[in-house]
Amino acid sequence: MTHLPNLALTLPFQDDPMGTAKLIFSVILTIGGLVFLFLVLKYAKLYVQSMLSGANVGLLDMFAMSLRKVNPSIIVDGRIRLVQANIEGIDSRDLEAHHLAGGSVQRVVQAIISARKADLGLDFNTATGIDLAGRDVLEAVRTSVTPKVIDCPDPAKGKTEVAAVAKDGIQVLAKARVTVRTNIERLVGGAGEETIIARVGEGIVSTIGSKNSHKDVLENPDDISKVVLNRGLDAGTAYEIVSIDIADVDIGNNIGARLQADQAEADKRVAQALAEKRRAMAVAAEQEFIASVQENRAKVVEAEAKVPLAMAEALRSGNMGVMDLYRLKNIEADTTMRSSIAGDQDSQSTDAPQSGEG
Repeated sequence: MTHLPNLALTLPFQDDPMGTAKLIFSVILTIGGLVFLFLVLKYAKLYVQSMLSGANVGLLDMFAMSLRKVNPSIIVDGRIRLVQANIEGIDSRDLEAHHLAGGSVQRVVQAIISARKADLGLDFNTATGIDLAGRDVLEAVRTSVTPKVIDCPDPAKGKTEVAAVAKDGIQVLAKARVTVRTNIERLVGGAGEETIIARVGEGIVSTIGSKNSHKDVLENPDDISKVVLNRGLDAGTAYEIVSIDIADVDIGNNIGARLQADQAEADKRVAQALAEKRRAMAVAAEQEFIASVQENRAKVVEAEAKVPLAMAEALRSGNMGVMDLYRLKNIEADTTMRSSIAGDQDSQSTDAPQSGEG
């Protein structure tokens, strides 16, 4: 029967607890050294830049950023730029939180620095709110410092001029350039460029429409910009209107004459329709008269057909003799002859001048 070897003899530190503790400590120390070496090799450049610039972002902070899937170089670079610009109160955790929220740390930092240099009063919370709202905060700061020019109407929409009609019916085509500056306080929730363009276009149409003649517009185009600018069209928008300049004014079509011509054509068609209606009514009345004549003739024929019957009844009853019948026949024949002769004379008198002319 085989015996198992004594396992106690194979454990060198079974009887030496201090040796076991030293081994465990050495292993932990080795692992810690490797981790520290890894951190030094990976973040040495960033750490040195952070310490030399006063950003004070430690190695463990950089390692924690990596675990949170944040690029440490973005946070360290932003922190260094803020420190170099003497902007306090924004630490690395604030920048990291904005990055994790989906914002752009670079644009926010650059916007805050530019706003501080221009004395615009843009704080970190407002800048991050603008950035997370989908606005370009850096472009907003630049527009606040250097106003931008907006064409009205927008050529990208397919229109190059605003069309309006003066009181004399002449169309006036105007093109305006609106100089605007970003209003930081109303940037979040304020209307954009399309609202400015729409309001300015509406003001141009209203101002030109109030003029008695298109000549007034051509003589003083600056009246349009003055009236439109005084209406406060930038209320509720993200911009402040600096100036409105009329770049071009042209004469369009004679809308008044065209409308009058269209109205005359419409009146003509209405009159033609009424005349056609009256003609149709006259034709219908004529047909009714013809039908009435035919009806009366039929009644006369019917009455004449009853005369022989009445005469025969008179002869049978003795109210009329034979000689009376003959005299009646003679009168009828004489009347027919006279009518025939009168008709021939009328036709001859009518044809005589025509034969003479021939």
